[in-house]
Amino acid sequence: MEKSNILLDFTIDNLAESIARLTEKGELRTTDVPGLSLFRRIEPSCPVTGMYEPSVCLIAQGAKQVRLGGDIFTYDSRHYLFSGLHLPVIAQVTEASREKPYLGLRLTFDYRNISQLMADSQLPPPLIHKTDRGMATGDLTVPLVNAFQRLVDLIDEKQDIPILSSVIQREIFYRLLVGEQGIRLRQLAVTGTQSQQIARAVLWLKANFSQPLRVNDLAEMANMGTSTFHHHFRSMTALSPLQYQKQLRLQEARRLMLTEHIDAASAAFQVGYESPSQFSREYSRLYGAPPVRDIVALRLQAAGVEE
Repeated sequence: MEKSNILLDFTIDNLAESIARLTEKGELRTTDVPGLSLFRRIEPSCPVTGMYEPSVCLIAQGAKQVRLGGDIFTYDSRHYLFSGLHLPVIAQVTEASREKPYLGLRLTFDYRNISQLMADSQLPPPLIHKTDRGMATGDLTVPLVNAFQRLVDLIDEKQDIPILSSVIQREIFYRLLVGEQGIRLRQLAVTGTQSQQIARAVLWLKANFSQPLRVNDLAEMANMGTSTFHHHFRSMTALSPLQYQKQLRLQEARRLMLTEHIDAASAAFQVGYESPSQFSREYSRLYGAPPVRDIVALRLQAAGVEE
């Protein structure tokens, strides 16, 4: 066991060196490798709301905490984070410094590629690790980290990306399918499973969050009874359909006010609120301040000015 831990530490350290070198010029690097982004941060962050896509996230140095509903997921250089759906979360980098910056990566994925791999292969059974959530953490392994290292190495070999990127990503998906989160990943990738039907409903809701929500219609879309749909939706997302819609609306309203300089009432109307006062109450509950005060604070923070 000690020898395997030493080897894992060695592979993680190599990955950290690669990410550090490739992110010297900024906190975020969107790469030419499809779906792959790299991250660096030299200090812990405040809690930030956002949307996690279907993806796997690794940290080569530092640690991060992600809150989904009432659940908290902590991952670091020994654990990866798996997000099987589009999930509204509150995320925070908890370990980072100038001497030892937070260094991480994210690989988004398309379930069509995973379904194709499952159809083409006779996969061994996954490790038994039952969870109903669409988000989970898992233990990093040397083969998985090595595969990500080879994917990161492609950034310097642009001519190889069109050929080798899909091959290496296929290996990464294989490692995930036979690992701790293999059961959940397989359920989400196979058409007709309850997990995949909830995933379809989530995609619809993400695209239509400003529309009035009728849970009965969503349940019918997922071919479930209303109570069954509600139960499985909450099990996977840690939120009710209405809570999920509310978080999407509030996140988009915040983006509109911050980046497009739209006033609070107009932003509320655009994302589907009919009552500005209800919007302000729910916004304050999520972000800790009314819309105008929150946006002013965000702009001051971006400018490096303390409130």
